[in-house]
Amino acid sequence: MARTKGGPRAHARHKKILKLAKGYRNRNGSCYRIARQRAEKGLQYAYRDRRNKKRAFRSLWIMRINAACRENGLTYSKFMGAYTKLGLGLDRKVLADIAMHDEAGFKAIFAAVQESMNKAA
Repeated sequence: MARTKGGPRAHARHKKILKLAKGYRNRNGSCYRIARQRAEKGLQYAYRDRRNKKRAFRSLWIMRINAACRENGLTYSKFMGAYTKLGLGLDRKVLADIAMHDEAGFKAIFAAVQESMNKAA
């Protein structure tokens, strides 16, 4: 009996992997065995970093809000504690955007938070 080698199916499989590895340096993008390993690792990194991206952005938003709060004389944690009790309903992404691009708007939010803190004390 003759040996079958896969033919078109194997070629299609190889093409699919080499397409995933396109742009990799040296043999990582042209040699099938190495390209397969690099492409698998690349997919693992992509999966992991889709989650890490969310963490990184949340951290950035917190830094921006913290900077704006400190300019007005309050720490991030005290501001957010009073802000959540006030229940205005803006998330950190929107607050950070307001703090960066609309100083007057953030000062208005800050004044409302500070007023609620003074009432509570």
